[in-house]
Amino acid sequence: MELPSSCFQSCLDFCPECGSVLPRPGPQSTIRCPRCSFALACADFEGKTVRSTIEFNRLEPAGRGQEPAPHFQGPLVERRCPRCGHEGMSYRTRQMRSADEGQTVFYTCPRCR
Repeated sequence: MELPSSCFQSCLDFCPECGSVLPRPGPQSTIRCPRCSFALACADFEGKTVRSTIEFNRLEPAGRGQEPAPHFQGPLVERRCPRCGHEGMSYRTRQMRSADEGQTVFYTCPRCR
């Protein structure tokens, strides 16, 4: 059985039809794209070196040993600090979960931090 050929050329890491990342060759004789089901012969990968690296972001120290930032940048809102009662807090937002969920808002009191 002859596999269909693509009208595009690409690196063997990517599907020549849709551009998706291809799975690594395994014991099967063909590799199928998980998105469009385009098939490539494993023989096309013979003699190729596959390298991959994983880079992790550095974790910042948390807890009491962390020094607070000298100046809080960001907008101020009229909100009372639950600790010291100071009126006015700065805030920042971060996307903590998936993109289809709202951002998390972190409030910081400029007086007691």
